[in-house]
Amino acid sequence: MADGLNDLYQDLLSGSYYCVDRIVLNAYFRMGHDAGGFRLWWRALTGSDDTLENTYLMRLAGRFSRRIRGYAKANAIPVLDCPAGERKHELAEEYLTKTKVTRGLFLVLVGRAQAPVWDVSANHHIERKKPMPYVNHYSFHILDPDWGHITIKISGHPPFPAQVILNGHEYVACQARKVGIGFTKEGNCFTHISDAAGLAKIADTLSEQRTVGRLSQACERWIYSTCLCFALDLEEQKQSGFHYQYSNYQVEYSRNLIFEIGGQMDQVFQALIDRSRVLLDLKTVRTILGYKHRPRYRKRKGKSAEWEVAVEKPTYDLTIFKLHCGKLTLKIYTKGERVLRLEAVVHNTQELRCGRSLEKFPQIVAEAKSILHRFMDALSCIDQCFIADDMLEKLPAPCQIGKTKVGGIDLNKPRMRCVAEAVIALAVSPRGFTASQLASQVQTLSKQTATEYGPLRAAYDLKKLRGKNIVQRIGKTRRYEVIPKGLRALTVLVVLRNKVIAPLLAAAQELRPARQAQNPRPLDQHYEALRTAMQRVFHELGIAA
Repeated sequence: MADGLNDLYQDLLSGSYYCVDRIVLNAYFRMGHDAGGFRLWWRALTGSDDTLENTYLMRLAGRFSRRIRGYAKANAIPVLDCPAGERKHELAEEYLTKTKVTRGLFLVLVGRAQAPVWDVSANHHIERKKPMPYVNHYSFHILDPDWGHITIKISGHPPFPAQVILNGHEYVACQARKVGIGFTKEGNCFTHISDAAGLAKIADTLSEQRTVGRLSQACERWIYSTCLCFALDLEEQKQSGFHYQYSNYQVEYSRNLIFEIGGQMDQVFQALIDRSRVLLDLKTVRTILGYKHRPRYRKRKGKSAEWEVAVEKPTYDLTIFKLHCGKLTLKIYTKGERVLRLEAVVHNTQELRCGRSLEKFPQIVAEAKSILHRFMDALSCIDQCFIADDMLEKLPAPCQIGKTKVGGIDLNKPRMRCVAEAVIALAVSPRGFTASQLASQVQTLSKQTATEYGPLRAAYDLKKLRGKNIVQRIGKTRRYEVIPKGLRALTVLVVLRNKVIAPLLAAAQELRPARQAQNPRPLDQHYEALRTAMQRVFHELGIAA
């Protein structure tokens, strides 16, 4: 699917692809999360309620721990106890480079986290422990033939809730190897692809309905025989009817632009940030500093980039452009030498309101893709904005929405300027925005109170913007989204007024040279040349004092 940023920088790219990144599934035994259901399951497991006591539940958790450590010792599998704050995925990646295992379990990490635990009183009454206690969780790191490195994190206490963590890039890499597509992979991204179209087709299969079956097969392949078997052996699982169900918890979806030259990617990205951070009301741009220059050319002599990244830690400056909206996050950042990644992160799929069961996975991916696409379109509109002559002439004229006649848009008025800036800032909202959100943004920009500018005034201003085809309703909801053509028009008007007209008018009244920037950037040099030239024009026109 084409998008604005891809079209804008097509000449600089060697390839691009969409891909599902991190996938987190919740695995749960539905009966075990209900007090009555747990009692029935315990009867099926043990034959009666006589042993339904806290002591026996703790023994079950202790047996889980002993069996894991005994099995790991017998098979030379490392079991590491991780303190709070330990970055477990980095530890797992380190062991992955050392292991000789090609399929199956290669590492177990033990850490403490909150989990539901049943408390049984003296009369066998069952209720949840409150607050939810911290208990040992066991992270099983496994090499799967189809999904590469997957992690299954399971609680040591019944009903043994678990999370299955997979990665779409690992899946694509495994499938690409099977069909003979050559690639270079650094961490979680492809930096060179022999058949970009073929790899993109493999990545697109993760959005299909068949992916539900592939995910289910991967979970079923390992969760019972490699993880749960230490708590309940296969016979006990069958006897008690213990069976997991799966739901989607987190999904990340990305657009990856592979540039021919790393230096060009850096220039494009930094310019994109410069042009959009003020318009999008971005509070912070976080930069993680490396200590080497990004290479200018595509191929590097002497050393392998994979080796350098693995051994020398961050090699290049990493700037992360991040926007939060509830439990959704939009990010742009660089990966490796030449990959610019745009990413939509759904921290909790409940935010999308389209269901959480595993069968809804393709729909969740489609929602994440539409959010990412809207984000990219908004960025491309802000990055390269324009306005048609007829729109410029028609903006101040009144118009009609349904049976309501509304006024035009006059950006010479402070209120409408704030509304325009607020609409641009809200343009990248993953699920659109409401009149209340617009009012809140305008209050922030103009320092007005809710009494001076509230949702009613915002709703009226939105009608005016709808009349000029700048915003539109999302379906039959009360949420709005910005039309790309309208966003380009608003952006160019705001940029011209704030970045061109205002500085030039200030230059017309300047009586002495302004202090030059200590570290001038290309934009500063353009402003200085323009200011000097326009001073002469103003003098000829009699504007300069």
